Amino acid sequence: MRKLPKKRKIGKFPLGRLRWALSFRGMAKVLVGLSGGVDSSAAAALLIEQGHEVTGAFMKNWINAEGLPGDCPWETDLDDALAVARKLGIEFRVVDLIDQYKARIVDYLVDGYREGITPNPDVWCNREMKFGVFLDYALEQEFEYVATGHYARRRDLAGGGAAILKGADPNKDQSYFLSLMTQHQVSHAMFPAGEMLKPEVREVARRHDLPTAGKKDSQGICFIGEIKMRDFISHYIPDNPGDIVNLDGKVLGRHDGLHLYTLGQRKGHGVASPREGMAYVVVGKNLELNQLVLGWDEGETPGLYVTSAVVGSVSTINEPFDRQRRVEAQPRYRSKPEPCRVTPMEDGRVEVLFENPQRALAAGQICAFYDGGRLLGGGVFEQIGGVS
Repeated sequence: MRKLPKKRKIGKFPLGRLRWALSFRGMAKVLVGLSGGVDSSAAAALLIEQGHEVTGAFMKNWINAEGLPGDCPWETDLDDALAVARKLGIEFRVVDLIDQYKARIVDYLVDGYREGITPNPDVWCNREMKFGVFLDYALEQEFEYVATGHYARRRDLAGGGAAILKGADPNKDQSYFLSLMTQHQVSHAMFPAGEMLKPEVREVARRHDLPTAGKKDSQGICFIGEIKMRDFISHYIPDNPGDIVNLDGKVLGRHDGLHLYTLGQRKGHGVASPREGMAYVVVGKNLELNQLVLGWDEGETPGLYVTSAVVGSVSTINEPFDRQRRVEAQPRYRSKPEPCRVTPMEDGRVEVLFENPQRALAAGQICAFYDGGRLLGGGVFEQIGGVS
């Protein structure tokens, strides 16, 4: 566990955690989404320590009834979540959201790939499920907040409303995945684990002797588990073979379906490069001709690096993009926020001009916007390059 400097401590709380705790004065009635992982388990324990009235709930969203290949450990996760609730001595519920998940996430994912874009189910899942239908359920049941194990920090604002800051652990920050949340959703959210480093979160779980303390972090699609995206998509979208071509239209090979590839992909397209030290990379999709377009993975390749984009379906947390301003844009989860200029368009979309060229931006991906460490909101890439 990381030792915090003494000057950051007041009593038993590190200063950041104290400020967070003080932002929720008095006891609140909180529904914690227990996923069966260590982060949500520790979040529940922290809320109990702080004196809140806590109930745990497992969101039953996906049970792999169709038998897709891969690991879908929902039953194990449910057992682990129940064991955590019992250890903490809190009420536990199972909330069945299978139909809503199919309509809001699975259909969105499949339709996106069918249309040739690259959707992000994890970001959409937070907006539509965890802080969508699950939050609606919580409020109907007279809970005041929904808490999750996300590595992000929530702060009340002096003028009313709430903001999201990046998580205290820079290696685990998950604020990007919350970029499509609304002010209403943020105002009813809690992220206790986001005030801590990952080793500290595990220490909380060990201190409470929780069965998830040593459990590995989950990977894969939100709520679905470690099922390969290719296998998942292929189950819903039939193969549609076509030509793989270079930028000059020369046929290089055959693909199994455009939905199986994404811009910037270097491996898995099946075309070996004749140039030593230089790889082929996906730079485009011609939907009309059903062609996958490859180019060299270098800065001069047309379409691979761009400085402009149009972002739609814009959601902002505290303030609208109603004027041109300089912000930072994070085009994917593991990329760093990049300085850019955002200009509002008449139709509600925004034009984004990056200071530095960005590699392999793809329509359908999520772009998160920041002002320093504060999350402003986000949107969906709709047009890549070609913006004046």
